[in-house]
Amino acid sequence: MARILITSAIPYINGIKHLGNLVGSQLPADLFARYMRARGHEVMFICATDEHGTPAELAAAKAGKPVEDYCAEMHTVQADLAKGFRLSFDHFGRSSSERNRKLTQHFAGKLAENGYIEERAERQVYSIDDGRFLPDRYIEGTCPNCGYDRARGDQCENCTKQLDPTDLINPRSAISGSTNLEVRETKHLYLRQRALKDRIAAWIDSKTDWPILTTSIAKKWLNDGDGLQDRGITRDLYWGVPVMKGDQPWPGMEGKVFYVWFDAPIEYIAATAEWADKNGLDDAAWQRWWRNDKGAEDVTYYEFMGKDNVPFHTLSFPATILGSGEPWKLVDYLKSFNYLNYDGGQFSTSQGRGVFMDQALSILPADYWRWWLLSHAPESSDSEFTWENFQASVNKDLADVLGNFVSRVTKFAVSKFGNAVPAGGDYGPQEQALIEELTGRIRDYESFMQAMEVRKAATELRAIWVAGNEYLQAAAPWSAVKTDPARAEAIIRLGLNLIRLYAILSQPFIPDAAQAMMSALGSQDHTWSADVAQALDALPAGHGFAVPENLFRKITDEERADWQTRFGGIRS
Repeated sequence: MARILITSAIPYINGIKHLGNLVGSQLPADLFARYMRARGHEVMFICATDEHGTPAELAAAKAGKPVEDYCAEMHTVQADLAKGFRLSFDHFGRSSSERNRKLTQHFAGKLAENGYIEERAERQVYSIDDGRFLPDRYIEGTCPNCGYDRARGDQCENCTKQLDPTDLINPRSAISGSTNLEVRETKHLYLRQRALKDRIAAWIDSKTDWPILTTSIAKKWLNDGDGLQDRGITRDLYWGVPVMKGDQPWPGMEGKVFYVWFDAPIEYIAATAEWADKNGLDDAAWQRWWRNDKGAEDVTYYEFMGKDNVPFHTLSFPATILGSGEPWKLVDYLKSFNYLNYDGGQFSTSQGRGVFMDQALSILPADYWRWWLLSHAPESSDSEFTWENFQASVNKDLADVLGNFVSRVTKFAVSKFGNAVPAGGDYGPQEQALIEELTGRIRDYESFMQAMEVRKAATELRAIWVAGNEYLQAAAPWSAVKTDPARAEAIIRLGLNLIRLYAILSQPFIPDAAQAMMSALGSQDHTWSADVAQALDALPAGHGFAVPENLFRKITDEERADWQTRFGGIRS
């Protein structure tokens, strides 16, 4: 049994996330966590809401609520939506927690002790009309790299280039829209990333199994242009982790907070500590996942995220860990994703474009969305959501292939043999051929899941479903029952056992349907068997079962047209 630590990029608190956010981190991380648990491994799957920084302050101001209240409410909303999509987090934490506050201050103190924190005077945009400095996302303007006219002060959403607020062309206040801005001097703490460049580069070079997307982005930011830059880790904001040295204010940093991108990744660790607290466990329980001197040396750590988050997770967060000089766990494998686009454009939380998680669940259950998103995951390139493709995939893959097989087998079995697994007949050449095919396909499926090749795994799983349909059509129990009832019983006995096998294999992708299949079969045995022949004898003759409710319904053309109109890309 392996020990598997999984973190998904933590979503910003500023509103409900869209399907592009979901498929870029949380959903594939859940797929992997479910698979690893099914294979018998010990899994710790952690996520949280990212609650600090300007996105939270701006969203709270727009909602007319104190930022603390807004964050508490939105954490509950996001946690409920995660449950709605069946995301199986061991803990869904909050970056505003006391655990994260203390850990963030701890890391900053260790970095300072080791000479990796430096106080610098910098020139920063000040809004005369707003009467305050405008860090990061309080400033919008035109990106100097791609010309996008709604770029933020920390990163361009369009081209993903990291920016400083003073880089923007024609900047304006995101609070008031005022262009009455000037540059003034202020002091901030900087993480001396350049001093850690060689160590970070050696660490990245050692990750020869990482996806090309991950390593190419990491090395671009490490080496292109002037290479890795030192990064400011404090901001002039009210809401955030106060800049402290131990229990005392950091001299010269009074009233400032740590930059959200400094404290947010530390929340992965803090959320695991929150999990321990919630379950009445001591610090040793979470430290065995994160500290190599406390038992984490045998943990394999996987991160999942969209490509825009890769620079911070391959450079800045590792710089924090390495610079601390303490034996914290570094990520072993970073699975990154391209973008999922929406109907000819981009999903965008800030612009309200696309289908959002609450909207999706209001019209169809989670499994429909999980299947489409994972089977079209944007791994090697960007992919695009269209309603036509969504309808076709649901109708063909889920309804016609899997749902149809379950319905045909169980209904025929009840009509001809009653509500118990039939006993007659032995498995013959057709069954042996199916077992051989399934054995090969399941080994391939396992390899793809282990390697986190999500789309290939989905393709192989669908092929496994198809194999059962093709067998059923060729074996034709509806004909055999007239001439050789024992033969028909053998076909149906295998078919019922195949439904159980499908439930076990499919559970990481479509957990609700998998549970419905298992419940109908009256089975609680979720054992992932390496022996397909053995798995197809798991339900003995005489075992009771029921016909499940229709697993998947088809999407009509009228529904598709209505949804295209209702969810045309602008969220009200």
